Amino acid sequence: MTNADKNRNQRLRQVKKENARRFKEFKKAKKRKIPESEYVTQMKNQDNILEIDGLHTFFYTDVGTVRAIDGVTFSVPRGKTVGIVGESGCGKSVTSMSVMRLLQEPQGQITSGQIRFAQRKENRAIDLSKAPQKVLEKVRGGEISMIFQEPMTTLNPVFTIGRQLDEAIQLHTEKMSKKDIAAHSVEMLKTVGIANAEGVYKMYPHELSGGMRQRVVIAMALACHPDLIIADEPTTALDVTIQAQILDLLRNLKDKINASIMLITHDLGVVAEMADYVVVMYAGRVVEQGTVQDIFHNPSHPYTIGLMKSRPNILGSEGDRLYSIPGSVPNPVDLPNYCYFHNRCDRCGKECEGPFPQMVQLSDTHRVACYKALENQKEVQK
Repeated sequence: MTNADKNRNQRLRQVKKENARRFKEFKKAKKRKIPESEYVTQMKNQDNILEIDGLHTFFYTDVGTVRAIDGVTFSVPRGKTVGIVGESGCGKSVTSMSVMRLLQEPQGQITSGQIRFAQRKENRAIDLSKAPQKVLEKVRGGEISMIFQEPMTTLNPVFTIGRQLDEAIQLHTEKMSKKDIAAHSVEMLKTVGIANAEGVYKMYPHELSGGMRQRVVIAMALACHPDLIIADEPTTALDVTIQAQILDLLRNLKDKINASIMLITHDLGVVAEMADYVVVMYAGRVVEQGTVQDIFHNPSHPYTIGLMKSRPNILGSEGDRLYSIPGSVPNPVDLPNYCYFHNRCDRCGKECEGPFPQMVQLSDTHRVACYKALENQKEVQK
């Protein structure tokens, strides 16, 4: 065995020992009774339904600590749609799972930061990262609902559609008879555009098409009229025609129940059509955020500029090769202490070798984490 192998094995043993210590501390903290004063908080802006502030979510693995979310900060205003975009592995879905507290614990943990949520029914704000399980059970589905990416893995194959819808409604409503719950389930199926609602109510998931299953998942998410809807790539598995129908459906239902949407997607076309604000993530950090107009008409981070250039262009010459950002995302176990996009950036200079850049305010709504933000903005405007 070489010295390199010995050093590697020693490092892995230290990692496992440290992970075991963290897991023990986490399990001990989970058993503690959390007083209301620890998780009841105040919103910084009363116009927001959700405020994520300095969120860090790590996964402790046998090869090291994966910094999946490394200081994410953004807000979701009431009645608005916020689109979160970025490459696969940038932390979009982990952000949503952190909000819902659905991480695989104790390997996945929220290590620091706040997730402030305004409970309209309770007339208070709570920090979801610190809230006890009993509070989370009332919030999930009732006040915050999630539309997952793949409906076939979301729906239970051994229960009928009606039974699964009824269960979701029953958990969050009181003083409703079984007959009323069933009627509400059928009404929700009609609301999402299913013509044969009574028939689908009695069917099993495998008897439905992908588009129909996705509509059922949306009906389940909206059944209790939540204040916030988290849509994790809700149209990825669907064809283009069904995609358009689902997006129109989400937009109309959002306005109907006066909800907010956190839309996670890698499709910039969907973001342009649906979102009011856009958050661009890269390697677990927010690198740019602003209104749709800010991001699409005035992208200022080299990564955002690269994403915009990667879009298929119908006006392009025949045979033109679609642009792709060179290089790959850095290893999340061993992230550098400088800008994570440094090795893939064609605009970096000496100043980019310093610590990770702080957010620069370009306008009231537009912020970007780049040392050359102003230069990039002028170049794009040309």
